[in-house]
Amino acid sequence: MDLNLHHFPYPGRRVPVVAERGIVASSHPLASQAGMQVLQAGGNAVDAAIATAAALTVLEPTSNGLGGDGFALIWAGDNLYGINGSGAAPTGLTAEALAAAGHHEMPVHGWWPVTVPGVVRLWGDMHDRFGRLPLTQVLAPAIAYAEEGAPVPPMVAYFWARGVVMAHARSGPEFAGFLPTFSIDGRAPRPGERFVSPGHARTLRLIARHGADVFYRGEIALAIDRFARATGGLLRAEDLAAHCSEWVTPICMQYRGYKVHEIPPNGQGIAALMALGMLDQVDLSRYPRDSAASFHWQIEAMKLAFADAFAYVADPAKVAVPVKELLNRERLAARSRLIGERAGNYGPSALPQGGTVYFAAVDRDGMMVSMIQSTYMGFGSGVVIPDYGIALHNRGCGFTLTPGHPNQVAPGKRPFHTIIPGFLSKDGAPIGPFGVMGAHMQPQGHVQVIVNTLDYGLHPQAALDAPRWRWERDGTLRLELETPRHVIEGLAARGHQVVVESELGGFGRGQAIWRLASGCYVAGTEPRCDGLAVGW
Repeated sequence: MDLNLHHFPYPGRRVPVVAERGIVASSHPLASQAGMQVLQAGGNAVDAAIATAAALTVLEPTSNGLGGDGFALIWAGDNLYGINGSGAAPTGLTAEALAAAGHHEMPVHGWWPVTVPGVVRLWGDMHDRFGRLPLTQVLAPAIAYAEEGAPVPPMVAYFWARGVVMAHARSGPEFAGFLPTFSIDGRAPRPGERFVSPGHARTLRLIARHGADVFYRGEIALAIDRFARATGGLLRAEDLAAHCSEWVTPICMQYRGYKVHEIPPNGQGIAALMALGMLDQVDLSRYPRDSAASFHWQIEAMKLAFADAFAYVADPAKVAVPVKELLNRERLAARSRLIGERAGNYGPSALPQGGTVYFAAVDRDGMMVSMIQSTYMGFGSGVVIPDYGIALHNRGCGFTLTPGHPNQVAPGKRPFHTIIPGFLSKDGAPIGPFGVMGAHMQPQGHVQVIVNTLDYGLHPQAALDAPRWRWERDGTLRLELETPRHVIEGLAARGHQVVVESELGGFGRGQAIWRLASGCYVAGTEPRCDGLAVGW
């Protein structure tokens, strides 16, 4: 029987998942089940999130991996905790070295954009603080998927094929590990075909046995150092050994009587909060959800927020990032007054002087985890450590080479980061985790999910199903094919540079889990990918 798993002739429909003891929602059905397996074995939401995270590095290497970064928001007890698991530039990565090599902007592939991968340390630190089951048990499902193989679902296969095509176009010793690790005889696995990853299993077993330290100070660190030295990379064992996660205080914005929480810079979650702070000045509910007016207000607020985020967001450990000033409600009210009836072009405001995977897990005790991890731009840098299944990310391309810019590349500095987990609360009580992955689509997706939920009363599945928009830095406004025709025409009439987009994957992939007044949970999962929300 020959089935085309990429053909969808009829619109689909998903219903929200309701459960009491726990839910795990991710972009891959088997990863969600890995988290649920750990939850049902007596683990808590953090154990389930780590199990899901590890499984996703095996099952969806097109978006994340052991060589990437991650962030998480964790509700435990009566508090919301944030953890920044992004890595810094290697000691040898300097603006002078890039200029000497002839680069006028950050390269996208190869060793130059590789910063220290932080996701494994993130898992370890989360587990040390909140985990209940031993790490060997938490990582067991991911190890089994890597050793025994797992079938590749349709959307992952689609992006995998694109990644392998790009890999064939690259040359150089640093790329030699990609095809042996991530292809079957030089091609991508087909939908429904089993893929086995022995190198990945080896690395996960080492982490399960020795903890995260083996990645940063042990055998794995030495393997990364060895390959970098042999192929022209700058990453060294000393850079890995110096890395640590950072527990941070989440930032938040009041919106419609609720609080929306994000990780503070070096991430772009502050852009979502700024946009919501501007929209909180406007009664969006007077416009229908599927109207050009509602879309226009959201888009213009997001453009204003991005103008500030791109100008000021950087690593707060290295430069002063004016978080308090950026989130000042009076300033945001003034910014919102710049929004008129037509599309505008905005610069940053003067301030007072002074491709990623998102997943969520909740448990019966009220612990909730909003988590995201990524290798960026699909398979990341294209550099893969042979025999270990580690695809290194290219987060360094988030730096700028502009002299004097807060986000200018420098050794030991973390780049502007796109991946952001979100969380919603009200009157000090948790509502739940949410997120939408996809580069600069992420804060735009956060805004749209929150607006759909709080202004238009959509349940989490409908909030994720709704047609999305995506503003690009070149001024283009991209709309999904499902966007109503009157909205498309109305936005064009307001001066937006509208493009109706048919490309798969450009509008993000999200999950959301809300706690109901009954104490039960309701979840939605992304219809634009292979995702699944599993309830217990």
